[in-house]
Amino acid sequence: MVEELPSVFLVGPMGAGKTTIGRLLAKQLGRSFVDSDWYIESQTGADIAWIFAKEGEAGFRERETRAIDELTQQTQIVLATGGGAVMAPENRAFLHERGIVVYLNAPVDVQMARTAKDKSRPLLQQPNPRKILQDLYSARDPLYRQVAHIIMPTGHTYPRHMVNQLLQQLDAFCASTSISSAHQEDQ
Repeated sequence: MVEELPSVFLVGPMGAGKTTIGRLLAKQLGRSFVDSDWYIESQTGADIAWIFAKEGEAGFRERETRAIDELTQQTQIVLATGGGAVMAPENRAFLHERGIVVYLNAPVDVQMARTAKDKSRPLLQQPNPRKILQDLYSARDPLYRQVAHIIMPTGHTYPRHMVNQLLQQLDAFCASTSISSAHQEDQ
């Protein structure tokens, strides 16, 4: 399965576990792991909070689209995207057409618990982060669902167990579709 499996792209809200699950999944698959936010930071030499402060969200989203385009063209990777990556239609197309997209669906309570003390998330530096998370979830959940090939709820089990469940779902997904053979023909 591993050799035939296209790249795996993780989407979902902040605090869903994309980086944690992505690292563990990449290790299990023997693949490289890339976090799109870290990639943007390495390309710009600046952290996400600084980019938001200097260029605003629109400037960051432009950089994010370039990064998603570049990263989704790589083969045999596991990619964790930023929570807002699905907002741009071109990003959704890049993700959905170039690999298997897994939506890590985390309820707002899980997001709150995981992001409560994280000062590196510019969108949460507001007086009412719960409302921000709820509003973001309401706006983005349909987009995550639209782009996803597999939807996995998070926050209910240990990361290693979740990765084992995800590996089973990836195997079943590849067995039930022609995505792996279609992907290889495109290479």
